[in-house]
Amino acid sequence: MMTAKKLISGAAAYTICTFSLAVGWHVLLFKERYESFGYFEGEPNFLLGLLTIVLQGVLLCVLFPMLKAGGSSYQRGVKFALIAGAFFWTSHVLAFVAKQEVPGASAFVFMETLYLALQFGVFGLCIGFIHREEKFI
Repeated sequence: MMTAKKLISGAAAYTICTFSLAVGWHVLLFKERYESFGYFEGEPNFLLGLLTIVLQGVLLCVLFPMLKAGGSSYQRGVKFALIAGAFFWTSHVLAFVAKQEVPGASAFVFMETLYLALQFGVFGLCIGFIHREEKFI
C-alpha cells in the first residue's frame, strides 16, 4: 500500500541517489568525455535537472506498488528498477544517439548504460527497503 511516507521516502531516495550520481558522473568525473559526445550544449540547468528528477521519483514511486511481481521487497525493487531503467535507457540513451550525430556513439552508449545500471540498481534497493514490510505472492 502506498502511503504518503513511502511516496516521500521513495521520491527522496530517487532524487538523492540520481541527482548526486548524475552530477558526479556527468559533471565531475567524465565532463570532458560527455562534452566530446555533444551531451552538453552550454551550461547545465541544475535547478531544472533537479525538478525533473524529483518528478521522475514521484512518478516511479506511484508506479512501484502496481508491480505485482513475487519475491522479497528487494527482489521486487530490482525487478521494477530493471523495467524502469530499460525504459529510461531507450528514451534517454538510444534516443540521444538517434536524434543527432554522436562522436564515439558506442562509447556513449556504454558509459550511459553503466551509469543507468548504477542509478537504477541503487534505486531498486532503496525502493525495496522502503517497502520491506509488504508481502507479495
